[in-house]
Amino acid sequence: MADAIIQVRDLVKTYEASEVKVQALRGVNLDVPKGEMLAVMGPSGCGKTTLLNCMSGIDDPTSGAISIEGVGLATMNDDRKTEYRARRMGFIFQFYNLLPVLSAAENVELPLLVSGTRPSEARTKAEQALERVGLGPWATHRPGQLSGGQRQRVTIARALVNDPAIVWADEPTGDLDSHTADEIMELMQSLNREHQQTFVIVTHDPSIAARCHRIVYMRDGEIEREERVGQHG
Repeated sequence: MADAIIQVRDLVKTYEASEVKVQALRGVNLDVPKGEMLAVMGPSGCGKTTLLNCMSGIDDPTSGAISIEGVGLATMNDDRKTEYRARRMGFIFQFYNLLPVLSAAENVELPLLVSGTRPSEARTKAEQALERVGLGPWATHRPGQLSGGQRQRVTIARALVNDPAIVWADEPTGDLDSHTADEIMELMQSLNREHQQTFVIVTHDPSIAARCHRIVYMRDGEIEREERVGQHG
């Protein structure tokens, strides 16, 4: 696929635990075009999170190839991968991963500081990102002073502050009630439309997957089937 921002070829991931080998991924092939919102679904233990972790460079595959924006992840050393993630990727997790001692703005500016942005510029961009997710007035609040939905908005602001090419989301609404989950997905959809960022969303929730452009279903470490979601054409 010529416009694929993510290309996965023959991806295998095997874990070895106490002389038992567990094959988490069994030869996965996947292309994700730029600007797509892709949902990855399947039962627990089917390899969804392992696939996301390998594609984002958090985990190394046992064999196979992954390229992001035309660059093979295997060609990058750990430092280059860390720097690339901070500059070109955003991450949204179910449990927020916010540092409790930092304010919302301080949490959001972290990826920029890691990638060498000047502190004053990082703070300005962090405040702008919080405005984009409707949390401007809460910039100085710490996570403990925010609701679950507000904390996830801070996580989204942090994921988007570096204007990433790809946003990886692992069960981004799993800890939220259905109304708040709906709001968070609306926010991600509007950001996808406005900025053409690529979203890869691991979810067990069919209503979340239905808001994406395409759904990939996994079972036993393989892609079983996929479907396009009608309302996106």
